[in-house]
Amino acid sequence: MEFNSPVDTNLFDDAKVIGKPTHRIDGPLKVTGSAPYAYERNDAAPDALYGYPLGAAIGHGRITSMDAEAARNAPGVRAVVTTLEIDPLEKGMNNVARLFGGDEVQHYHQAIAVVVADTFEEARAATALIEVQYEEGEPANLDLDEAFARVEGSGEPDTLVGDVDAAFRDADAVIDQMYRTPGESHTMMEPHASTVDWSDGEDMTVWTSNQMINWNRQSIATTFGIDQERIRVESPYVGGGFGAKLWLRADAVLAALGSRAVGAPVKLALPRPMVMNNTTHRSATVQRIRLAANADGRLKGLWHEAASYCLPGGRGENATAQTPVFYAGETRRVKNHVVDMPLPETADMRAPGEASGLMALEIAMDEMAEQLGMDPVQFRIVNDTQVNPSEPDKPFSDRHFVECLERGAEEFGWASRNTAPGQQRDGDWLIGHGVAGAYRGALVLPSGARAILDGGKLIIETDMTDIGTGSYTILAQTAAETMGMDVEDVEMRMGNSAYPVSSGSGGQFGGPSSSSGVYAACMALREKVAGNLGIDEASFNGGRVTGGDIDMALSEINEEASAEDAIQWGEFQKGYAMGTFGAHFVEVGVHAYTGETRVRRMLAVCDSGRILNPVTARSQVIGGMVMGVGAALSEDMALDRGRGFFANHDMANYEVAVHADIPDQEVIFLDTLDGVATPLKAKGVGELGLCGVAAAVANAMYNATGVRVRDYPLTVDKLIDRMPEV
Repeated sequence: MEFNSPVDTNLFDDAKVIGKPTHRIDGPLKVTGSAPYAYERNDAAPDALYGYPLGAAIGHGRITSMDAEAARNAPGVRAVVTTLEIDPLEKGMNNVARLFGGDEVQHYHQAIAVVVADTFEEARAATALIEVQYEEGEPANLDLDEAFARVEGSGEPDTLVGDVDAAFRDADAVIDQMYRTPGESHTMMEPHASTVDWSDGEDMTVWTSNQMINWNRQSIATTFGIDQERIRVESPYVGGGFGAKLWLRADAVLAALGSRAVGAPVKLALPRPMVMNNTTHRSATVQRIRLAANADGRLKGLWHEAASYCLPGGRGENATAQTPVFYAGETRRVKNHVVDMPLPETADMRAPGEASGLMALEIAMDEMAEQLGMDPVQFRIVNDTQVNPSEPDKPFSDRHFVECLERGAEEFGWASRNTAPGQQRDGDWLIGHGVAGAYRGALVLPSGARAILDGGKLIIETDMTDIGTGSYTILAQTAAETMGMDVEDVEMRMGNSAYPVSSGSGGQFGGPSSSSGVYAACMALREKVAGNLGIDEASFNGGRVTGGDIDMALSEINEEASAEDAIQWGEFQKGYAMGTFGAHFVEVGVHAYTGETRVRRMLAVCDSGRILNPVTARSQVIGGMVMGVGAALSEDMALDRGRGFFANHDMANYEVAVHADIPDQEVIFLDTLDGVATPLKAKGVGELGLCGVAAAVANAMYNATGVRVRDYPLTVDKLIDRMPEV
């Protein structure tokens, strides 16, 4: 199916299933421990052996020798494979560092060996017996502030609109500040894990925790130089990914090498320190933001430069992603700098770019509002735009940012807040309120599915994954709505490379793309069923098909019918700016004596097109809000600049926020529809819930204390010596 023009009205506008609160159909499996995760595929590989990885103990350099004899002779050990025994493997899609092979060490904890044994404990113990000699590389400068100072102002701007220098020269108000965000780890509950059967050295089956089945399969084929038709990848359940599992990682590669070496299936999970140093993370950023405005609050100029780090060839973290499009303004200059550093690999983490960028931009917007003497909500409203300000001829397909702000302010009680920082108390706590805007682009990818009608049962097959987002449920709802059936009549088969290729999960594109693919397949099935029955114009409703002289229950159709199709996106979408929008409101308490900060309540208002399931969508948004609180108050990958690794590489020392930290969370979804975005008029929402949250917390802390902190996380040490006297 080709989506070649905006959709006006269709069957989803009178929905009986889509848009209704529906509990997860995979929920019972998960809460009873019955869902088969990658490390637990005892059903498929009951005799799997255990693999354990060894990571490099230097930041960069080369390995001069490895002695694995003691490990090979250790109890229970079946095989040891070292990196010096393997030629450097090819790099798969978006792998910046190689995953195994050769003597070069590009980053700390790069995989350099795998031990396979009868038990997990035996494999782990044996890795400690491998003796490794290194030749360390020259000391690297890992100071991102210094790197920013070196690159600032260099290179052509990524976006340049109008005479920015003149705008700043003629403005009534100007701010110019530096902001810093730290490196962050995805810290999902399930580590990177795979069970692999490559026992014959020919055909390979990979049960893995990965967000993108097809990308993963292609990358495995590239890495090992084999035909991808010989590879089957399954990932039906993923215990969190947040972008860390978009790409092939070392767990699958090491398990495959171990399986080939022992001639049996091997399961391997990366230990938490290797999750944080071997896989990927969000880069730290240094950002300079300058805003110029007229006295009436209208922005005249936006100047945003940012720098992040990565290994050579990587993308870093583009903290300027939102600045060209989010707010109006006569002129703007935007430049993102990527600095090479020999650190563990940086790559996509939930809302890559906007999450870090809005942490800074939304503080800057508050600072400008204060300088102008304007309410922060009103300042943002004044600078709304219905067109891409960097390309004024390109309108937004659908944008209700102002409504998000106004609705949120009303529901939150914004008008009654304290407007003078540091002046509201509740016992020993200083109380503050903050707001921030949220923006995340609305990307869609081609996505396919197969629909099968068999004895009144509708079976949907697609390689789409569910990373905790509710994909099983919203796709079952989409199929049921399209075929006029109940959700209970739909069987979802997902996460298997034997099924049609979907968009996969990530980038907030998974829901809108995969649901459109299922819709396309079901529309093809409707046509197939109608053709088989000789109906020219068929109606599907209430589990029946009607048309002409036929009125038949779908369960009465004896012959199995099957159809496969995929959604393809038309060129017309390039004529629009497509995005999702929101507003976050936060109340904090800051202890007047200790500087301890507690989030007391939060509200998110989201404009994201049709919400396919308010239950699963709300879960995504409140999860993003919690993630934003962690980014604001505690998360910081502590870089050892001398050794080039993150020292707090476990969940005891890398502190994330949890729902129990926040007493009150509320989410409001605006009743909006975007006919340009998808046939269902839906857009993603899972990353929008994170965007802007940290800045709302920062702005609330300023309102509580009168202390402005621009260096995340907003820890006590950055606050305590500037707190109001008590």
